[in-house]
Amino acid sequence: MDIGTLLPRHARYQPDKLALVVGEHRLTYGELNAHVNRLANALLATGLRKGEKMATVLPNCLELMSAYWAAAKTGIVIVPCSPILQESGLSNLLSDSDTVFVLADSEFADSLERIINQLPGVRGGVFVGGRPHKRFPLFDEFISSTSSDNPPDAGLSDSDLYNIMYSSGTTGSPKGIIHTHYIRSMYCSIFASAFRMTPESVCLHAGSIVFNGAMLDLMPWMFVGCTYIVHESFNPEAVIRDIQKNRVNHMIMVPSQIIAVLNSPAFDPQALESLEMIQRLGAPLHLEYKNRINELLPGRFYELYVLTEGFFTVLDKKDAVRKAGSVGVPPSFYEMCILDEKGKACAPHDIGEICGKGPTLMPGYYKRPDLTEKAIVDGWLHSGDAGYVDEDGFLFLVDRFKDMIISCGVNVYPKDIEEIIIRHPAVSEVAVFGAPSEKWGETPVAAVILHKGESTQVDALIQWTNTRVDAKFQRISDVIIMDTFPRNVAGKILKREMREVYAE
Repeated sequence: MDIGTLLPRHARYQPDKLALVVGEHRLTYGELNAHVNRLANALLATGLRKGEKMATVLPNCLELMSAYWAAAKTGIVIVPCSPILQESGLSNLLSDSDTVFVLADSEFADSLERIINQLPGVRGGVFVGGRPHKRFPLFDEFISSTSSDNPPDAGLSDSDLYNIMYSSGTTGSPKGIIHTHYIRSMYCSIFASAFRMTPESVCLHAGSIVFNGAMLDLMPWMFVGCTYIVHESFNPEAVIRDIQKNRVNHMIMVPSQIIAVLNSPAFDPQALESLEMIQRLGAPLHLEYKNRINELLPGRFYELYVLTEGFFTVLDKKDAVRKAGSVGVPPSFYEMCILDEKGKACAPHDIGEICGKGPTLMPGYYKRPDLTEKAIVDGWLHSGDAGYVDEDGFLFLVDRFKDMIISCGVNVYPKDIEEIIIRHPAVSEVAVFGAPSEKWGETPVAAVILHKGESTQVDALIQWTNTRVDAKFQRISDVIIMDTFPRNVAGKILKREMREVYAE
C-alpha cells in the first residue's frame, strides 16, 4: 500500500488529463508527475532519506501539493504546519517532530531564522516566493536542475510513516498523530467509495489543505484520478463561480464556509446544480443550516464525524433528511460503541463516550506512548466526545466532554442551547461555553455573530433564548456579540479562548 505509486500510474495511463488546478496553474497528470519528480529528486540530492521529517509552512499552493506527493514517493515523512502559527508554536512543532528540513513561504524567513538557530537538528530548507535568502534557496532554483524522471524506488511498505499531523489544539497542546502509507491508502479507497467519487469527478477544495480534513478528498482524488481544484484562499463568491464554471461535483467545507456560501448575495441553487456532494467537515453544523441545504440543494448533503486519530462515521446523502441531526454510521470494516463512565455499553439514546476502531486507526501519538495508552484502550479509540445512537445505530453527536457545562451538578451540553439560539432571525453563528458562577458553579454564556445588517439587544436575546430552552439549567446568563470567532486553521471554534477572554 504505497501511495507514492498513484501519481506515476495516472501519468502513464492518462498523462493528458487535467489533474490539478491551483491559482494560475493548470497541470495534467503528466505535468504534475514531472513537477513532483523534480522536487523529490532535489530533496534526495540534499541527503534527505526515507523516514526523515520535512515540515511545510505554506498556504494553499502548488508547492505544498507537490510536497505531499514528493513525500509519498521518497518515504520522507511530511509534517504540515499551519501558516498562522505563532513563532513559539512553530518552534515547538519543528522540535517535537524532529524536523530536519523545512519548506516554507518566504514571509516566514525572519521567523525561521530565529527559530532554526535554536534547532540544530534542522539542516536545510527551501523558501517559496519572495527574494533570495542567505540561508535557503528559493523553490524554483532548488528544483531547476533536477531530473523529472521518477525517483529511485524507496522500498515503502504498509507500516512506513507518511505524515505526522498535529492536532488542532482546541482543548490543549497539539499532539503529533502518525499516519502510515496503509492508513492513507484506506483514506483513498474508503472515502472515494463513501463519496461516490469516480475518474470523471471534479472536486473543489477551498479550505486549508494543511490539516487532516483536506485528506478526505485529496487522497481519493489521487486514487481515482479525477480533477482537483484548490483555491488559494476561501471566498464564497469565488466558490459559487467556480462550481458553476467547472461543473464541480464534490465539495468539502467547514461550517463557517457553508454558512458564508448560503448567505452570499451570489448564492443561487441553480449555480450549484452540478454538485453531487456537499460534505460538512470540522466543527458541527447547526440543524438550521442542514435543513436549508436539504431544502435548497436536496440529495447532496453528507454529514461526517471524523477523528484524525482514525475513526469516522458518514451520514449518506440518502439518509440526510430521514436522519437529520445524525452524523451517520461507521463504514464497512469499522466498529463503534458508546460507553458509560464505567466502561459499559450504553443503551440506545443514552449518552456516553464515542469509541471506535477500524483500519485507519493511528499507530499512536508521535513520541507520546503515555497519551497513546490513554487514547487507545484494548484496541478501541476513546474520542472524548459525548454522543448516543438511536434504535437503528445512527450516531448523534452531543458535544465535547471538555466543553460540557456543569451547572448546579447537572450536565449541560452547549450544543443543545446553540440549536435554540441559531433559530433567532438575527443570529448567523453561535457558540455557547461555561463561565464560573458562585451560585451555580458554572453558567452558560452565548457568543453570537449576527447576520449582516441585523441588530439585537443583549437582554432581548437572553430572554428570547431562555423562554425556549428545555430546562432551567440551560438558561444563558449572558450574551456576547462578536464580529468573528477565534478559530484554528481547521475552522473549529476555540471556546477555550472565549472562556479565557470572558473570565478577564
